[in-house]
Amino acid sequence: MAADTLFHRITDYAHRADPYPFYAELREEGVVRQEDGSYLVGTYHEIEALLHDPRISSDRRKRTVPDETALAEQGLPPAFIGLDDPEHHRLRSLTMRSFGPPHTPDRISGMHDEITRIVKDLLGTFPGKERIDVVDDFAYPLPVTVICRLLGVPIEDEPRFRAWSDDIVAGIDPTPGEDPEARPRAAVEARKEMGLYLGELAEKRRAHPSDDMLSAFTGDGSGGQLTPLEIMTTSVLLLIAGHETTVNLITNGVLTLLRHPEELARLRSDPALMPRAVEELLRYEPPVQMLPQRTPLADIEVAGVTIPKGAPLILMLASGNRDPRRFRDPDRFDPTREDNQHLGFGSGIHSCFGAPLARLEAQIALHELLQHLDTPRLLEDPPPYRRSPVLRGPRHLLIEDGRSHG
Repeated sequence: MAADTLFHRITDYAHRADPYPFYAELREEGVVRQEDGSYLVGTYHEIEALLHDPRISSDRRKRTVPDETALAEQGLPPAFIGLDDPEHHRLRSLTMRSFGPPHTPDRISGMHDEITRIVKDLLGTFPGKERIDVVDDFAYPLPVTVICRLLGVPIEDEPRFRAWSDDIVAGIDPTPGEDPEARPRAAVEARKEMGLYLGELAEKRRAHPSDDMLSAFTGDGSGGQLTPLEIMTTSVLLLIAGHETTVNLITNGVLTLLRHPEELARLRSDPALMPRAVEELLRYEPPVQMLPQRTPLADIEVAGVTIPKGAPLILMLASGNRDPRRFRDPDRFDPTREDNQHLGFGSGIHSCFGAPLARLEAQIALHELLQHLDTPRLLEDPPPYRRSPVLRGPRHLLIEDGRSHG
């Protein structure tokens, strides 16, 4: 088959359950130019180098043909993941000051007990159910609840965030046969409403601060201050990016462990292995499969191919994670794998700043789930997948467990 249609085949929903053979084909080709003028890169060392290359932009407006539709779909100004330095650095630094070391080193680790409580509350709804949907009953409600608590959203308002999240997810996960405009419109509206709500809540925190991230966002610091609009866009980014990816990380993790019962049993008996297992899940079934929004600011050469300035550049992280030139036996799930510098959180200046929280949520969620379930069994394999080829994960993951209705 022609290499210039490889992206069509990778993103074809018919192949969502197993895109990995197409990634192997991409690695053999090296760098592949597609018929629309975009370039795919699927080898580990090349992706890693490009993620650290200052000539590569994350701002879609820098393309020869600016991606205005994608920008218009946001409903808010671009968040810092869609900007370049120095503006990216300024906004990310101000956000990180409220999120982690060195300014607030205990922000994430201090949530361990609360995340565990939220997880156990969700597991408490399992008994009596004939079937458990790991997505709807567990992986989906967990991250949105955690991020609401992190930001300081009052508990009584959390259902509003679940509804907004539903609309935003639906916007990136269209259903064939529906009005193609309706869901994206609803997603833009949900983003705006969420942003306005968080902006108003931040203003209340400015007057009456508490120990949450919105209060921290409104404070003055030596490095400057976020504007009200920047607080809105950054808070919405935290919620959307932190929610989507963590749902997939947990669900892909459960699916992988159920497909590898011997490894599931090992993790059950030796919970100390869980942090390393989560790293392997980030390599083996990453929640973010590709970064489609990179653009060279100058002509660059990658693996002997010249990629012109302004061309769309798509970095296939999931392909790099299975590159045999970097990982031994890359198609094998090995929760004891060492030297696992995967691309599951990206790399370089745009590496996922929510990674510490995602790791903690996944470690607690998978550990508690394994201890809670007795004899879990997949009811459908492969499960139905979400439509997004970028944020790849099951839309539903139905399991049966002896303990739930025994």
